[in-house]
Amino acid sequence: MGRWIVRGGAVLAVLLVVAWIFRVELFLGVVGMSVGLGRTIGPHQEIEWQRGPEAATAPPSERPPNIVLILADDMGWNDVSISGGGAGGGTVQTPNIDSIARSGVNLTWGYSGNGSCAPSRAAILSGRYGTRFGFEFTPTPAAMAPALQFIMDADSNRKRKPVPSNTKAERLPMDEMGMPSSEITLAETLKAAGYHTAHIGKWHVGRTHGMGPNAQGFDETLMREGPLFLPVDHPRVVNSRQEFDAIDRFLWTVSSYSASYNDGPLFEPPGYLTDYYTDEAIKVIEANRHRPFFLYLAHWAIHTPLQARRDDYDAFPQIESHTERTYAGMIRSLDRSVGRVLDALREQGLEENTLVIFTSDNGGAGYLGLPRVNEPFRGWKLTFFEGGVHVPFMMRWPAKIPAGQTYHQPVHHFDIYATAAAAAGAALPADRKMDGVDLVPFVQGKTEGVPHETLFWTQDHYRVVLHRGWKLTKNGPADEFVWLFDLNEDPTEQHNLAESRPEKVRELNELLRAHLDEQVPPLWPTVAAMPVAIDKHLNEPEEPGDEFVLYPN
Repeated sequence: MGRWIVRGGAVLAVLLVVAWIFRVELFLGVVGMSVGLGRTIGPHQEIEWQRGPEAATAPPSERPPNIVLILADDMGWNDVSISGGGAGGGTVQTPNIDSIARSGVNLTWGYSGNGSCAPSRAAILSGRYGTRFGFEFTPTPAAMAPALQFIMDADSNRKRKPVPSNTKAERLPMDEMGMPSSEITLAETLKAAGYHTAHIGKWHVGRTHGMGPNAQGFDETLMREGPLFLPVDHPRVVNSRQEFDAIDRFLWTVSSYSASYNDGPLFEPPGYLTDYYTDEAIKVIEANRHRPFFLYLAHWAIHTPLQARRDDYDAFPQIESHTERTYAGMIRSLDRSVGRVLDALREQGLEENTLVIFTSDNGGAGYLGLPRVNEPFRGWKLTFFEGGVHVPFMMRWPAKIPAGQTYHQPVHHFDIYATAAAAAGAALPADRKMDGVDLVPFVQGKTEGVPHETLFWTQDHYRVVLHRGWKLTKNGPADEFVWLFDLNEDPTEQHNLAESRPEKVRELNELLRAHLDEQVPPLWPTVAAMPVAIDKHLNEPEEPGDEFVLYPN
């Protein structure tokens, strides 16, 4: 009997050791099962897009312009070849994206609304700083914060861990975190002006309490529901997992391959997600060719999890890194998508009088483990350094914007709203402070001055003001980290002047204080601050002297 007790104890000890070694995998397995409970994904459903008139009542040139907004996800400055040269040492070109700038205007000093996705989308859709209505942090699934904390705590190679905050605060369900229904979205403004409005892809600004696309002005919405581009075992897919990244490990755990139409049941897309969205965007253009329409094509590409089509991956044999080659394939598919949308406008006779805007929600992510996505800028997604917020930004409207323009003054995501509304002849909401301006007269040279002398990025203890090229960054609960850069002379933020120019720090602090006085408290609390290295991607070892920011969310 004693012998069996000893043997049983030894087996138990071995099991405990194994469980400890694989504790992260076991934890993620439990998380994955809990997230998947109650989720039913049916077979693909064909969408019957609403159709406009079968015949034109006026030629396209005599109608208000169509408006097509193409938003990439996590696309770095260097990922667009006209901006930084292109990925893969310049071998990954984006001719179709570049063509928007070459046939219109390249806004070379374009800024995203935030260093992460959702607050930028809120700024685009509202035309305002999201902090004016409490949209300060990115909505995340309830399981994500504890999962990331668990994974990073278990990683002995990471000296810097997330800093928990508000641990007792009640966290809203993800679908309840978003842009309040009281905001008048760009879609609502354009719909009131007679536009048909369609959204395809990512949303990420709330789903319940009147915050979903249909309730916020979109006649139709094809919603991205799951983060996979293809099933992981699909014969045409190439997967690249970043095991060193907690976010990537979480995404692969909770991944599904699914979409929905107008809040209907979940279904499987019929092919690679970027291609599918493009197919459906072309159908929207064809169905509405005889009436003004607003198409918001919010791609999931090139966000993780990294998945490329096999033929796109095979197009870059010269790239040795499997991760970078997969990433390059995703860029290729996104650029192909843009080209197909532009071709559809041309084929329908709509090219001349369509305003096309292309941008990214924020800069490229350091957790990819790729070094040059935001080159030449410092910083990554989740920072307000230029690499996190200085993004590809371009537009074309052949009827109004001369081809081949470049514009070198700061512009912002919320300018998209005012620009599109002005193009449509629609009035801006008069009962609230709108932060964006119509960019067309500036790029035409008809309006003197600059669109913005001052811009702000604020997220809990992370605060930035950009004023006439001078950029002050304050980070940490007690302003532990302060940077001051003169972007006019130092656009890549190499020389911190905070100590040598105290009078400039005081001047910018006053501007920041006045701005903060106009904002409202966040609609939901932050749960942690993520340490993000400024000059190293996540797969590089930490060393003494590395500079970090704490990104609160």
